[in-house]
Amino acid sequence: MMACTACAAADGGIALDGPRGGWRNGALAEDRESAIAAAYPKPPVDRGGQKNRTLIEGQLRQAGKNRQPGRLIVNGIDMPLYTDEQGRFVKPWAFGPGSNSVEIVAPGGTRRRLQFYETHAEKTRSKLRIVLGWDDARAEVDLHILTPDGEHAFWAQPLLRRGGGLDVDSVDGGGPEIFSTATPLPGTYLVYVNYWGNFNAAGYNFDADAHDKPLITTRVTIVSNENTPDERQETLVVPLRRVGDLTFVRAVRYGEKR
Repeated sequence: MMACTACAAADGGIALDGPRGGWRNGALAEDRESAIAAAYPKPPVDRGGQKNRTLIEGQLRQAGKNRQPGRLIVNGIDMPLYTDEQGRFVKPWAFGPGSNSVEIVAPGGTRRRLQFYETHAEKTRSKLRIVLGWDDARAEVDLHILTPDGEHAFWAQPLLRRGGGLDVDSVDGGGPEIFSTATPLPGTYLVYVNYWGNFNAAGYNFDADAHDKPLITTRVTIVSNENTPDERQETLVVPLRRVGDLTFVRAVRYGEKR
């Protein structure tokens, strides 16, 4: 803990304990990380070490109950970063092969960034990835994907029969939720977000006043051909106002000639 505090002081109040920078073999690292079941904010039900997830964890100095969120930027994808009262954060992510970056931005603007290279030879590269984040720590928002062949990937059915699905289904405040597939079907993917409910120390609830903000802002980032010269990113901002809102975000056409 003393080393972590010294690290935070040396980096402008940001300690980034994982993942490590440099060269990394995810097959070894994820086996260890899957034993860690808790993320923050701690949800009533934690789905634990989901396959292929890596934990981004660390601490922001000078925390407290009324602290504004920081920002988490992973491979250019930006979302709010919520912490506990001690400033600790733990966020799951699904990293692909090749070069990856993680940047933490403290509420005052101080930044810390690391780069690592994923060397796991058997890790498949995502050709279509969709990432959801949102700006309310007590709200639970779900990502829903309808595939060209009629399948529906969401929290109750995360995996697709042809491969792919929800790599990360985060039940902690702010996300992320991540859909990815290495072998997307040609055709149209339909992307929806659902304001499912809220949670607190007593558990999940559907109390309309149990969230932190009257309007929750979600950010949906669509990434095609990740980590290649042909990579493209598009981010859409979608507001949610009421528990139960199911909002259509975008029709994503993949592999079709125009």
